[in-house]
Order: sequence, then structure tokens, then C-alpha cells
Amino acid sequence: MGRRRGGAGGRDVARLLLRTVLGGTMIAHGLKHGRSLDGTAGWFGSIGFKEPQLQARASAIVETGAGAALIAGAGTPLAAAAVVGTMGVAARSVHQPNGFFITAEGYEYVLNLAAASVALAGLGPGRRVLVQAGQGVARPLSRSDGRPVDRDPAAVPPSPREWRPGGADLVPGGISVPTRAPVTANPARTANAQV
Repeated sequence: MGRRRGGAGGRDVARLLLRTVLGGTMIAHGLKHGRSLDGTAGWFGSIGFKEPQLQARASAIVETGAGAALIAGAGTPLAAAAVVGTMGVAARSVHQPNGFFITAEGYEYVLNLAAASVALAGLGPGRRVLVQAGQGVARPLSRSDGRPVDRDPAAVPPSPREWRPGGADLVPGGISVPTRAPVTANPARTANAQV
């Protein structure tokens, strides 16, 4: 049977693209705020923030940190929540009174960043991550089981059955479920079964 297009590999690439664009955007915003803390604090004060110096620093740190975490695929739900919170503050304090469209300083842009962040939190970071969850150490891009990708280009990756715990299959959403025993007892047919 031919290989299906847009399978798990395509979804992982889509997640990586989403993480990279969202993360890069947030890093750019955070660095912009960090490079001009006095200007950012002045603007924050002019729109009614009570502690503009503190909030300017916090904005720079949270935006840069959340962006870096999204790109790395580390703590994706927490990083996405930081983006949603930041965009919620921006929408409420600046953009909402101006209507929807960004051309009039509306909330269109911040809504899209927040919605994409919620989607990414729901989808998860995918298998192409730089930092493994719970381990806190940078690793090369890795498989979903946490093993680093083999650096030897001639190496053949293991079959999915080889590295999924208990011979489980992955269903949409990345949930591992046990597979059922084959209906037939024919060993030749069982050995050639498609994953």
C-alpha cells in the first residue's frame, strides 16, 4: 500500500511551523519591549497601567520566554497560556475599543495569535522538539518516545511498532491505545500487517 500524504509527519511539520511562527513573533515583541523599556513603560503608563516600569519588564520577559519555549517545544501549554494572557491584556487595554480590523488598531491580530496559541496547546508540540518534557535538557530533534534521532544518516529508523510501548498505535491527538489482536491466525499474514 502507498504511503498516505499528510500523515503524522505532516502534522508534526505543521506543529513545528506553528510553534516557530508564534514563538518568533513573541520573541520579536519581547525584544522590542526589552530594548526600549523606558519607552514601553511610558506607553504602558499612558494607557493606564498602574506599575508601568514593572509591567514593561514583565512584558519583555514573558513574551521572549514564551516565544523561546514555543520554538523549543518545551512547556507548550504553559507557553501558549502566556501568549493568550498577553494577547488578552493587549486586546482589552488597547485594541478592543477600536473594533476588529488591525488597520484601525483593532483586535484582529491579537485574537489570531491567541487562537493559534490555544490550538497549539491542544495539539501539543509534536515530535520535533528541542527540549524533552520533564527532562529540562536540550537534545537533538527526537522521536515521540524521547529517544534522540540517530545522527548516523545511513541508519534506518525503527518501525513504529518497535518504539511504541506495548505495540500501541497512535490515534489522532497522539493518544496511545493498545492494538487488537489480528482476526486471523495466519502467521504470514500477521507478520506482514500494515501499521
